[in-house]
Amino acid sequence: MKPKFKLAVVQIRTETDKAQTMDKAERMIAEAAANGAELVVLPEMWNCPYSKKYFHAIADNDNGETRDAMSRWAKENGIILVGGSVPEKCGDKLYNTCYVFDETGQEIARHRKIHLFDVDIKGGVRFKESHSFAPGEDITVFDTRFGKMGVEICFDIRFPELTRAMAKRGAEVILCPAQFNMTTGPRHWELSVRARAMDNELFFVGASAARYEGFDYECWGHSTVADPFGMVTASCDEKEQILYCDVDLNEVDSVREQLPTFLHLREDVYNVAK
Repeated sequence: MKPKFKLAVVQIRTETDKAQTMDKAERMIAEAAANGAELVVLPEMWNCPYSKKYFHAIADNDNGETRDAMSRWAKENGIILVGGSVPEKCGDKLYNTCYVFDETGQEIARHRKIHLFDVDIKGGVRFKESHSFAPGEDITVFDTRFGKMGVEICFDIRFPELTRAMAKRGAEVILCPAQFNMTTGPRHWELSVRARAMDNELFFVGASAARYEGFDYECWGHSTVADPFGMVTASCDEKEQILYCDVDLNEVDSVREQLPTFLHLREDVYNVAK
């Protein structure tokens, strides 16, 4: 039998005061752990308002304040902490980076957002993430006491080849910190989470930030978890809150036995490299 566990998404509202946000995150993570969560996920850019004028000002160097705090929170609460994403300085580059820590506070993964959000939607949002960040180059799959998992960040979700590559590397849970906007969120957010889960017959966790009404960038919120059959098992609205979901990894095997798509891949015709 594969393990069962409770996960929590901390759908936090990021404040312009970093210290205030950090204190709030610490409290919400401790609350999630006290309520039985063994894996806790933060959203994209949770410690930094999603705006170009804040990215460099709030970014930490490697092994900086935010990373050290997340490591400590994981250890103090005995949880796996998927640290959403934060701006990471590395030399003269800035990355949109997710750190993952195990229950001892050890860093077990680091994902730098691969696909940068450069869009100009007529009548909607215009944003050029590449004006601030460099793209990551690595597919991120890591081992936990519950099994293999993968991380992607926001716009990465729109590239199904990435999720398939992680599934082929053994990931049975994909964690996606994100901040979909008010144009694409209502149309594509839940659909994308369910599609990636269904296509790869795994659990997909879409961890959004809470909406900050009136701020430069308003995200859709609505954190969502989908099961290997592509059904929503947990979701919430746009407000700040903790979303809980029980995960039974035996469902991955069950769905893959009923719909054995991985046994019928035509890699003689097409291939997603491992």
